[in-house]
Amino acid sequence: MSKLSVINTKGEKVSDITLNKDVWNITPNDAVIYDAVVLARASLRQGTHDTKTRSEVSGGGKKPYRQKGTGHARQGSTRAPHYPGGGIVFGPHPRKYNKKQNRKERVLALKSALSYKNQLKEIIALDKLNLESNKTKEMLEILKNIKADKNILIVTDNLTDNLILASRNIPKVILLTASEINVLDLMAADNLVITTDAIKMVEEVLG
Repeated sequence: MSKLSVINTKGEKVSDITLNKDVWNITPNDAVIYDAVVLARASLRQGTHDTKTRSEVSGGGKKPYRQKGTGHARQGSTRAPHYPGGGIVFGPHPRKYNKKQNRKERVLALKSALSYKNQLKEIIALDKLNLESNKTKEMLEILKNIKADKNILIVTDNLTDNLILASRNIPKVILLTASEINVLDLMAADNLVITTDAIKMVEEVLG
């Protein structure tokens, strides 16, 4: 078991929390983390890109010149790939980029990412995160108090309207619930700001 200091929104220590070593302190598996990140990034791709082949571009129904006697190579259409306005050879077409990873690997990847955050001391544990208003200024003040900067991932047990509105205009801040936590956002974050209730929820699922 490892302990983590719990602070309030003013940056003052209020208690300690004991982390489940099977979730927050395992030996990270880089291979499954890599696979999970590739899977997550691939799922963000729409796959709607499309180019037209020579059979799909308009025009080109007539030979550009007669078959013989011109001194040029014979041509059947101005929509061949080597002509301007011609079809595209081996261009992209709509496709799915979905990848698969079994459940045990997904769980291991998430545990590995959380363990990296703990080992690198990039976790900031909050007793609670309740905002009195929906002002961005209040959220910025809290982040300053707890010394969270750069890329910040905030994880709470539930999202309130004030929290969503106050954080949505802050660059490089991602707000998630404990059930939405994922490897891609964890690895991209420099600071993981998480409430104690969210920590318990994560441990209940992964422990």
